[in-house]
Amino acid sequence: MNFETIKRNYDRGLWNKAMVRLAVRKGVITPEQYLEITGEAY
Repeated sequence: MNFETIKRNYDRGLWNKAMVRLAVRKGVITPEQYLEITGEAY
């Protein structure tokens, strides 16, 4: 799992914001990448 995969899944509606937040908590992506994916600050 990486940034590109998470972004693609979010854009396709397969992931929601809670799932992306969990990826930040697990250290898979950064809070800055969360902002880039969702358009909202972490």
